[in-house]
Amino acid sequence: MTIKTIALLLSALAVTGCGTISSVAQEDTVAGNDLKKRQTYCDSISRVYSGVGYDFCILHAPDLPIKSWKGHPSAPLVLIDLAVSGVTDTLVLPYTVYQQVKHGNIEIYQAQTSDQ
Repeated sequence: MTIKTIALLLSALAVTGCGTISSVAQEDTVAGNDLKKRQTYCDSISRVYSGVGYDFCILHAPDLPIKSWKGHPSAPLVLIDLAVSGVTDTLVLPYTVYQQVKHGNIEIYQAQTSDQ
């Protein structure tokens, strides 16, 4: 794998796959619906370090978003995104703390089973 390929992959991951972008820069319903669609086992994520929480929810889903990349498992890609999200979450910490106090957690509405 060349340096150019690695740089391109990391750039794409930082812009499109970053948990912080998915959870902070979008409406709550977008992040919640995305995690619901992935059938994660999470009920909600805190706004403080929400990118890391978002990535942990993805790792806790039955299927990872990318089953493999060129024959490699996608879990390492999510782990790289965890590191990127951790740094980015730290940078936006003042904003997310304010949002957490004001709005609470980002809810992920799971499908209700009707056993009644």
